[in-house]
Amino acid sequence: MTSTLFIRTSKYIAYLCMIMPTLSFALDGETIMVHGGANPAAMPCISCHAPDGKGMPSAGFPRLAGLPAAYIEKQLYDFKSGSRKNPLMQGISSALTNEEIIAVANAYSKRPKVNVNTKQTGLPVPGTGAWIALRGEWSKNIPECTLCHGPDGVGVGDSFPPLAGQSPLYLENQLKAWKAEKPTAANKKGVPPTRSNDPNGLMQHIAASLTDAQIKAVSEYFGNLGDATEPFDESQHRLR
Repeated sequence: MTSTLFIRTSKYIAYLCMIMPTLSFALDGETIMVHGGANPAAMPCISCHAPDGKGMPSAGFPRLAGLPAAYIEKQLYDFKSGSRKNPLMQGISSALTNEEIIAVANAYSKRPKVNVNTKQTGLPVPGTGAWIALRGEWSKNIPECTLCHGPDGVGVGDSFPPLAGQSPLYLENQLKAWKAEKPTAANKKGVPPTRSNDPNGLMQHIAASLTDAQIKAVSEYFGNLGDATEPFDESQHRLR
C-alpha cells in the first residue's frame, strides 16, 4: 500500500514539475510580451508593439506602454468577442487565456506613461486639428477631445486612453473604424463600423460627424505631440 502511494505521489510530483514551467510562463506578462502565450497562436507582443511597448508608428501598431491595465484587458476581450474587429488581434486574443490577458495587461500598465513634451501656446486656429482637439466642433455637437482624454490627451481613468503617444496613422485608423461608410451606388448597404466598443457609442457619434480631412487633422495633432523623457505628471490625469 505504502509503495503504491509513493509511486502515485512521485508521478503526481513529476507531472507538476512538467506543467509548472508552462503555468508560470503563461502568467508572466513580461514573458508573454517577448515570447508569446502558452498557445503558439498567441504571438509575442513585441513583434508588432516593439520591445519598448511604444508601438510601430509607420505600420499603425499602437503604443501599449503605460496604458491602464483595465483598458488593455477590455480591448483584448473585445477583440475576442468581435466588438472590435481586427483579424490579427482577434486570433491572438482568442489564443490567450484570461490569466494571460490579465498578466500582460498589468505588465504593460507598469511601463512608462506618455508625457507630452510640448505644450499648447496661444489659441488654436479655427478648423484645424488643434482646434477640434482643444475646442471641439460644437456645430456638430462634438466636444473637445481633451474633455474626456485629459489635458494634452494624456488619458483619463480606464475608459479614456491616451491619444498623445499614439501615431497619427493609428489614431486615424481608429476614428475610421468607428465611422460607418454610408451607402453608395456601388454599395447600397454601406459598410458598418469595425469598432463598436466605446462607452455609450460616444466615439461612433464623433467619428460619424467628422469629415475624413478633420479626422486626419486631429489625428496628426495628437500623434505629433511627442513624448518627454521625464516621469508622467499624475496631476494631469483629470477631467476638467
